[in-house]
Amino acid sequence: MGQIHKRALLLLLILAIPSSAGQADSAVERFQSLQEKLQKSRSTNDWQSSLATARELEQFLNGSPNSLLETARAEMHVNDLTSAARKLEEFVRMGQSTGLIETSAEFAPLHEQARFSEIQNGMKANRSPISLGSMAFGLTDSALLAEDLDYDRDAKRFFVTSVRQKRILSTDESGASREFAKAPDHWPVLAIKIDRSRGLLWATEVALQGFIFAPKEDWGRSAVLCYDLKSGRLLRRIEGPHPGALGDMTLAANGDVFVSDGGGGGVYRVLAKGDALERVDAGDFISPQTPVMHPDGKHIFVPDYVRGIGLLEIASKQVRWLSTEGRFALNGIDGLYFDGGKLFAVQNGTSPERVVSFKLDATLTTIVSATIIERSTPTLGDPTHGVIVDDGFYYLANSGWDVIDDHGSMKLGAIPSEARIMRVQVKGL
Repeated sequence: MGQIHKRALLLLLILAIPSSAGQADSAVERFQSLQEKLQKSRSTNDWQSSLATARELEQFLNGSPNSLLETARAEMHVNDLTSAARKLEEFVRMGQSTGLIETSAEFAPLHEQARFSEIQNGMKANRSPISLGSMAFGLTDSALLAEDLDYDRDAKRFFVTSVRQKRILSTDESGASREFAKAPDHWPVLAIKIDRSRGLLWATEVALQGFIFAPKEDWGRSAVLCYDLKSGRLLRRIEGPHPGALGDMTLAANGDVFVSDGGGGGVYRVLAKGDALERVDAGDFISPQTPVMHPDGKHIFVPDYVRGIGLLEIASKQVRWLSTEGRFALNGIDGLYFDGGKLFAVQNGTSPERVVSFKLDATLTTIVSATIIERSTPTLGDPTHGVIVDDGFYYLANSGWDVIDDHGSMKLGAIPSEARIMRVQVKGL
């Protein structure tokens, strides 16, 4: 730990949003309610109630690693050490690690159990470095706080968004960059997607809540932006719901844009020639991140930073959650991408942070295996997003989020370094 990513701050925003701001019986409201209930039971030492709520939260969060830890902690307090150990073993199978079992007094009774050393060793193994990729090029400006990237095959240039400098850059593989456009409201630029066939570049700008990057009076505002790809001229600006954070997006084959509100929980569509946001979900998401189109064009894979990966049917607004199978961590995904029956995920909300490929079955509804592309390496830092170009998956590593505090200021003694664009060959993963 020791670092805070913007997604964690979006969750803080979610917990602070008045319940009336969400849809009735929305996932955001239920998440708020369960968190409040859990906090109350813990503060009053009502451990049976704490355990019941933790189990309810675990089910609601689709068995995410953090929810398993919460259940294990409650089981420790009711002296069910066997069940607590079982939850921790599942946590380890998901490739996760935490120092809590060694440092927290709540887990101290487990230290005498025979299974503790196995759990401890498993977590240690999960922190071991893995690196299947190599550095494609670096971004020479270490002050960017780079967030998202896409690739224009015609111009053979990558486009990168900057949070700190509130602009979009284009760069070649030597790292030489030039400015494409500035954010019209001078807010951080987050998502970017290129529509080559229509000559458009889509992006989002967000006045991140609590950050020095935007005026306080603008906090909680965000917008979808549409630029001319050749000239950089702003063609459209569509304001999002307030409070919220239209942070990530994907494009459909017909040019429609799907954008997620990581702060408010919604998933929205902007028609290819439209100028309005249409909500396409029914309130099942807490903090949706980078959506990705399903090959059938009728569904979208939506990674929720807290609940995992949901398969959203656009017409009905129904969501089916991909199962963790008790061995896949699907939370903490910032960037998600589909290619050849695999989902490529950039997970900066797992412990440790990692880049991973999830192989799906023939129906594209079940994960059958996972391959870790990178974790616990000097090159990874705090990864954010990626793009698939031909036979390579390019992802943005060492973005710079880990050297700023929870208001956007540089941490004391921190020295920013250039972000890296890493590449891994997608075949064989």
